[in-house]
Amino acid sequence: MTEENNKKTKAEQIEENKYINMGTIRRVDQRAIMEKIRKEGHCPFCRENLDKYHKNPILKEGKYWLLTDNQWPYEKIKHQILAIYKTHVEHLKDVDPEAGKELFEMFGEECEKRNIPGGGLAIRFGSSIHGNYGSSVLHIHAHLVEPDLEKLDEGEAWRFKFGQPKNYKKKTGSEQ
Repeated sequence: MTEENNKKTKAEQIEENKYINMGTIRRVDQRAIMEKIRKEGHCPFCRENLDKYHKNPILKEGKYWLLTDNQWPYEKIKHQILAIYKTHVEHLKDVDPEAGKELFEMFGEECEKRNIPGGGLAIRFGSSIHGNYGSSVLHIHAHLVEPDLEKLDEGEAWRFKFGQPKNYKKKTGSEQ
């Protein structure tokens, strides 16, 4: 295989999984749904498709964002709320600056409603032929996460992953 053919294969691979990253899947039940999404070839976070795959209720809908609980939450968390941008964009540069204000207002209201004393916010964006920036769905969405500090072991910190190379292999517990 020539260098040019190799590059074309990488580009075609991104095009095949245009809306999702199969390499970020953490759970068996999630993989089954993501396989279906991959075969359908559409974005699961676009409003016209969201109800087909996401089974948690929409908590609130604004002009730019809708809020819902993550269908496949991370381990050792108390709350993980997703804010899904209502227009399909994949890069932060394409988000309306006014959406930032609305996002903070909506997340702030959820923090008050759920009595969340602290946590973190994360937004991953973009894609590359060299790897993955961490998102399972290539549609701008934000995470509000409250780690469950009582479930963390001494010396353990809750982490949110940003980026992994295309040939990423998850380390086992003994390698970490």
